[in-house]
Amino acid sequence: MADTATLSEIKLTPRPSHRRKGFVLLLVAVVLCAIGYGGYWYFWSSHFVETDNAYTAVEVAQVTPSTSGIVQDVRVVDTEQVKQGDVLVVIDEIDARLAKAQARADYQHAIAQRGIAESDYARARIDLKRRRALVGSGSVSRDELTKAENAHASGKAAVEAAKSAIEQAKAQLDQSELDLSRTIVRAPITGVVAKRTVQVGQRVEKGAVLLSVVPVQKMHVDANFKEGQLEKVRVGQKAKLHADIYGSSVVYSGVVEGFAGGTGSAFAIIPAQNATGNWIKVVQRLPVRIRLDPDELAANPLQVGLSMTVTIDTRGLK
Repeated sequence: MADTATLSEIKLTPRPSHRRKGFVLLLVAVVLCAIGYGGYWYFWSSHFVETDNAYTAVEVAQVTPSTSGIVQDVRVVDTEQVKQGDVLVVIDEIDARLAKAQARADYQHAIAQRGIAESDYARARIDLKRRRALVGSGSVSRDELTKAENAHASGKAAVEAAKSAIEQAKAQLDQSELDLSRTIVRAPITGVVAKRTVQVGQRVEKGAVLLSVVPVQKMHVDANFKEGQLEKVRVGQKAKLHADIYGSSVVYSGVVEGFAGGTGSAFAIIPAQNATGNWIKVVQRLPVRIRLDPDELAANPLQVGLSMTVTIDTRGLK
């Protein structure tokens, strides 16, 4: 019985050669995986940099009136699409019309004053010419000639002053006509209305922000890459982008357009002070501007501030 048990134990115990063979196969598999991953990284993956710290952005146009007055009509609401030149706000034009009428009256008065001044100057010129012709014969005294010369000089100065007054009155008239046209506030660009604060009946002052127009058709992406990722990134390189709002099913084509002038921390209200004994290095991120394709934006519109994933192909433009 003892011999039988010993024989069974011997049969159940795995042979060392089989164990070594398993370890060798496992090691070979690990090495092949490492070589495969290394090859994939070297020949493909190393040529791309990616970040999900990216957001859509655009240069928003603030709409401000160029003249003061009471708001008579507001013709748009938030989220409304407008085209460049569309009427957004109408300011009561009564004050502007009165100012224009006064300016026109001043202009016409200045023209009339110039006519009087020119007539007086013409008479003074003729009178001076006659007296100069008679002064040699003694018919006109030297004192009378001096008075004629003074009247001639005064008449000439009056004509010049009248011409200057006409120019000033014309400038005021032009300004009043411009102010009247500015009671109609139009969209400076094509886009979507946002942040509308103006209301009917409100008195607005020149330069006050009434609303904003967001040119969504000119949207770009600010991608915040780590500084260590930017070694091979160049302006003009191509990028692929995904928006969280659409998921991976929608792919945008982009082009690297430029780099920000500094990191986010450099432009912070309270910038970091690294000249201390407790300094800890923090990896910085630099915003990279990515231009989007207008046709793709038209097919799948984006709004300001949406999250994006950006992958840049660094193989071009070395």
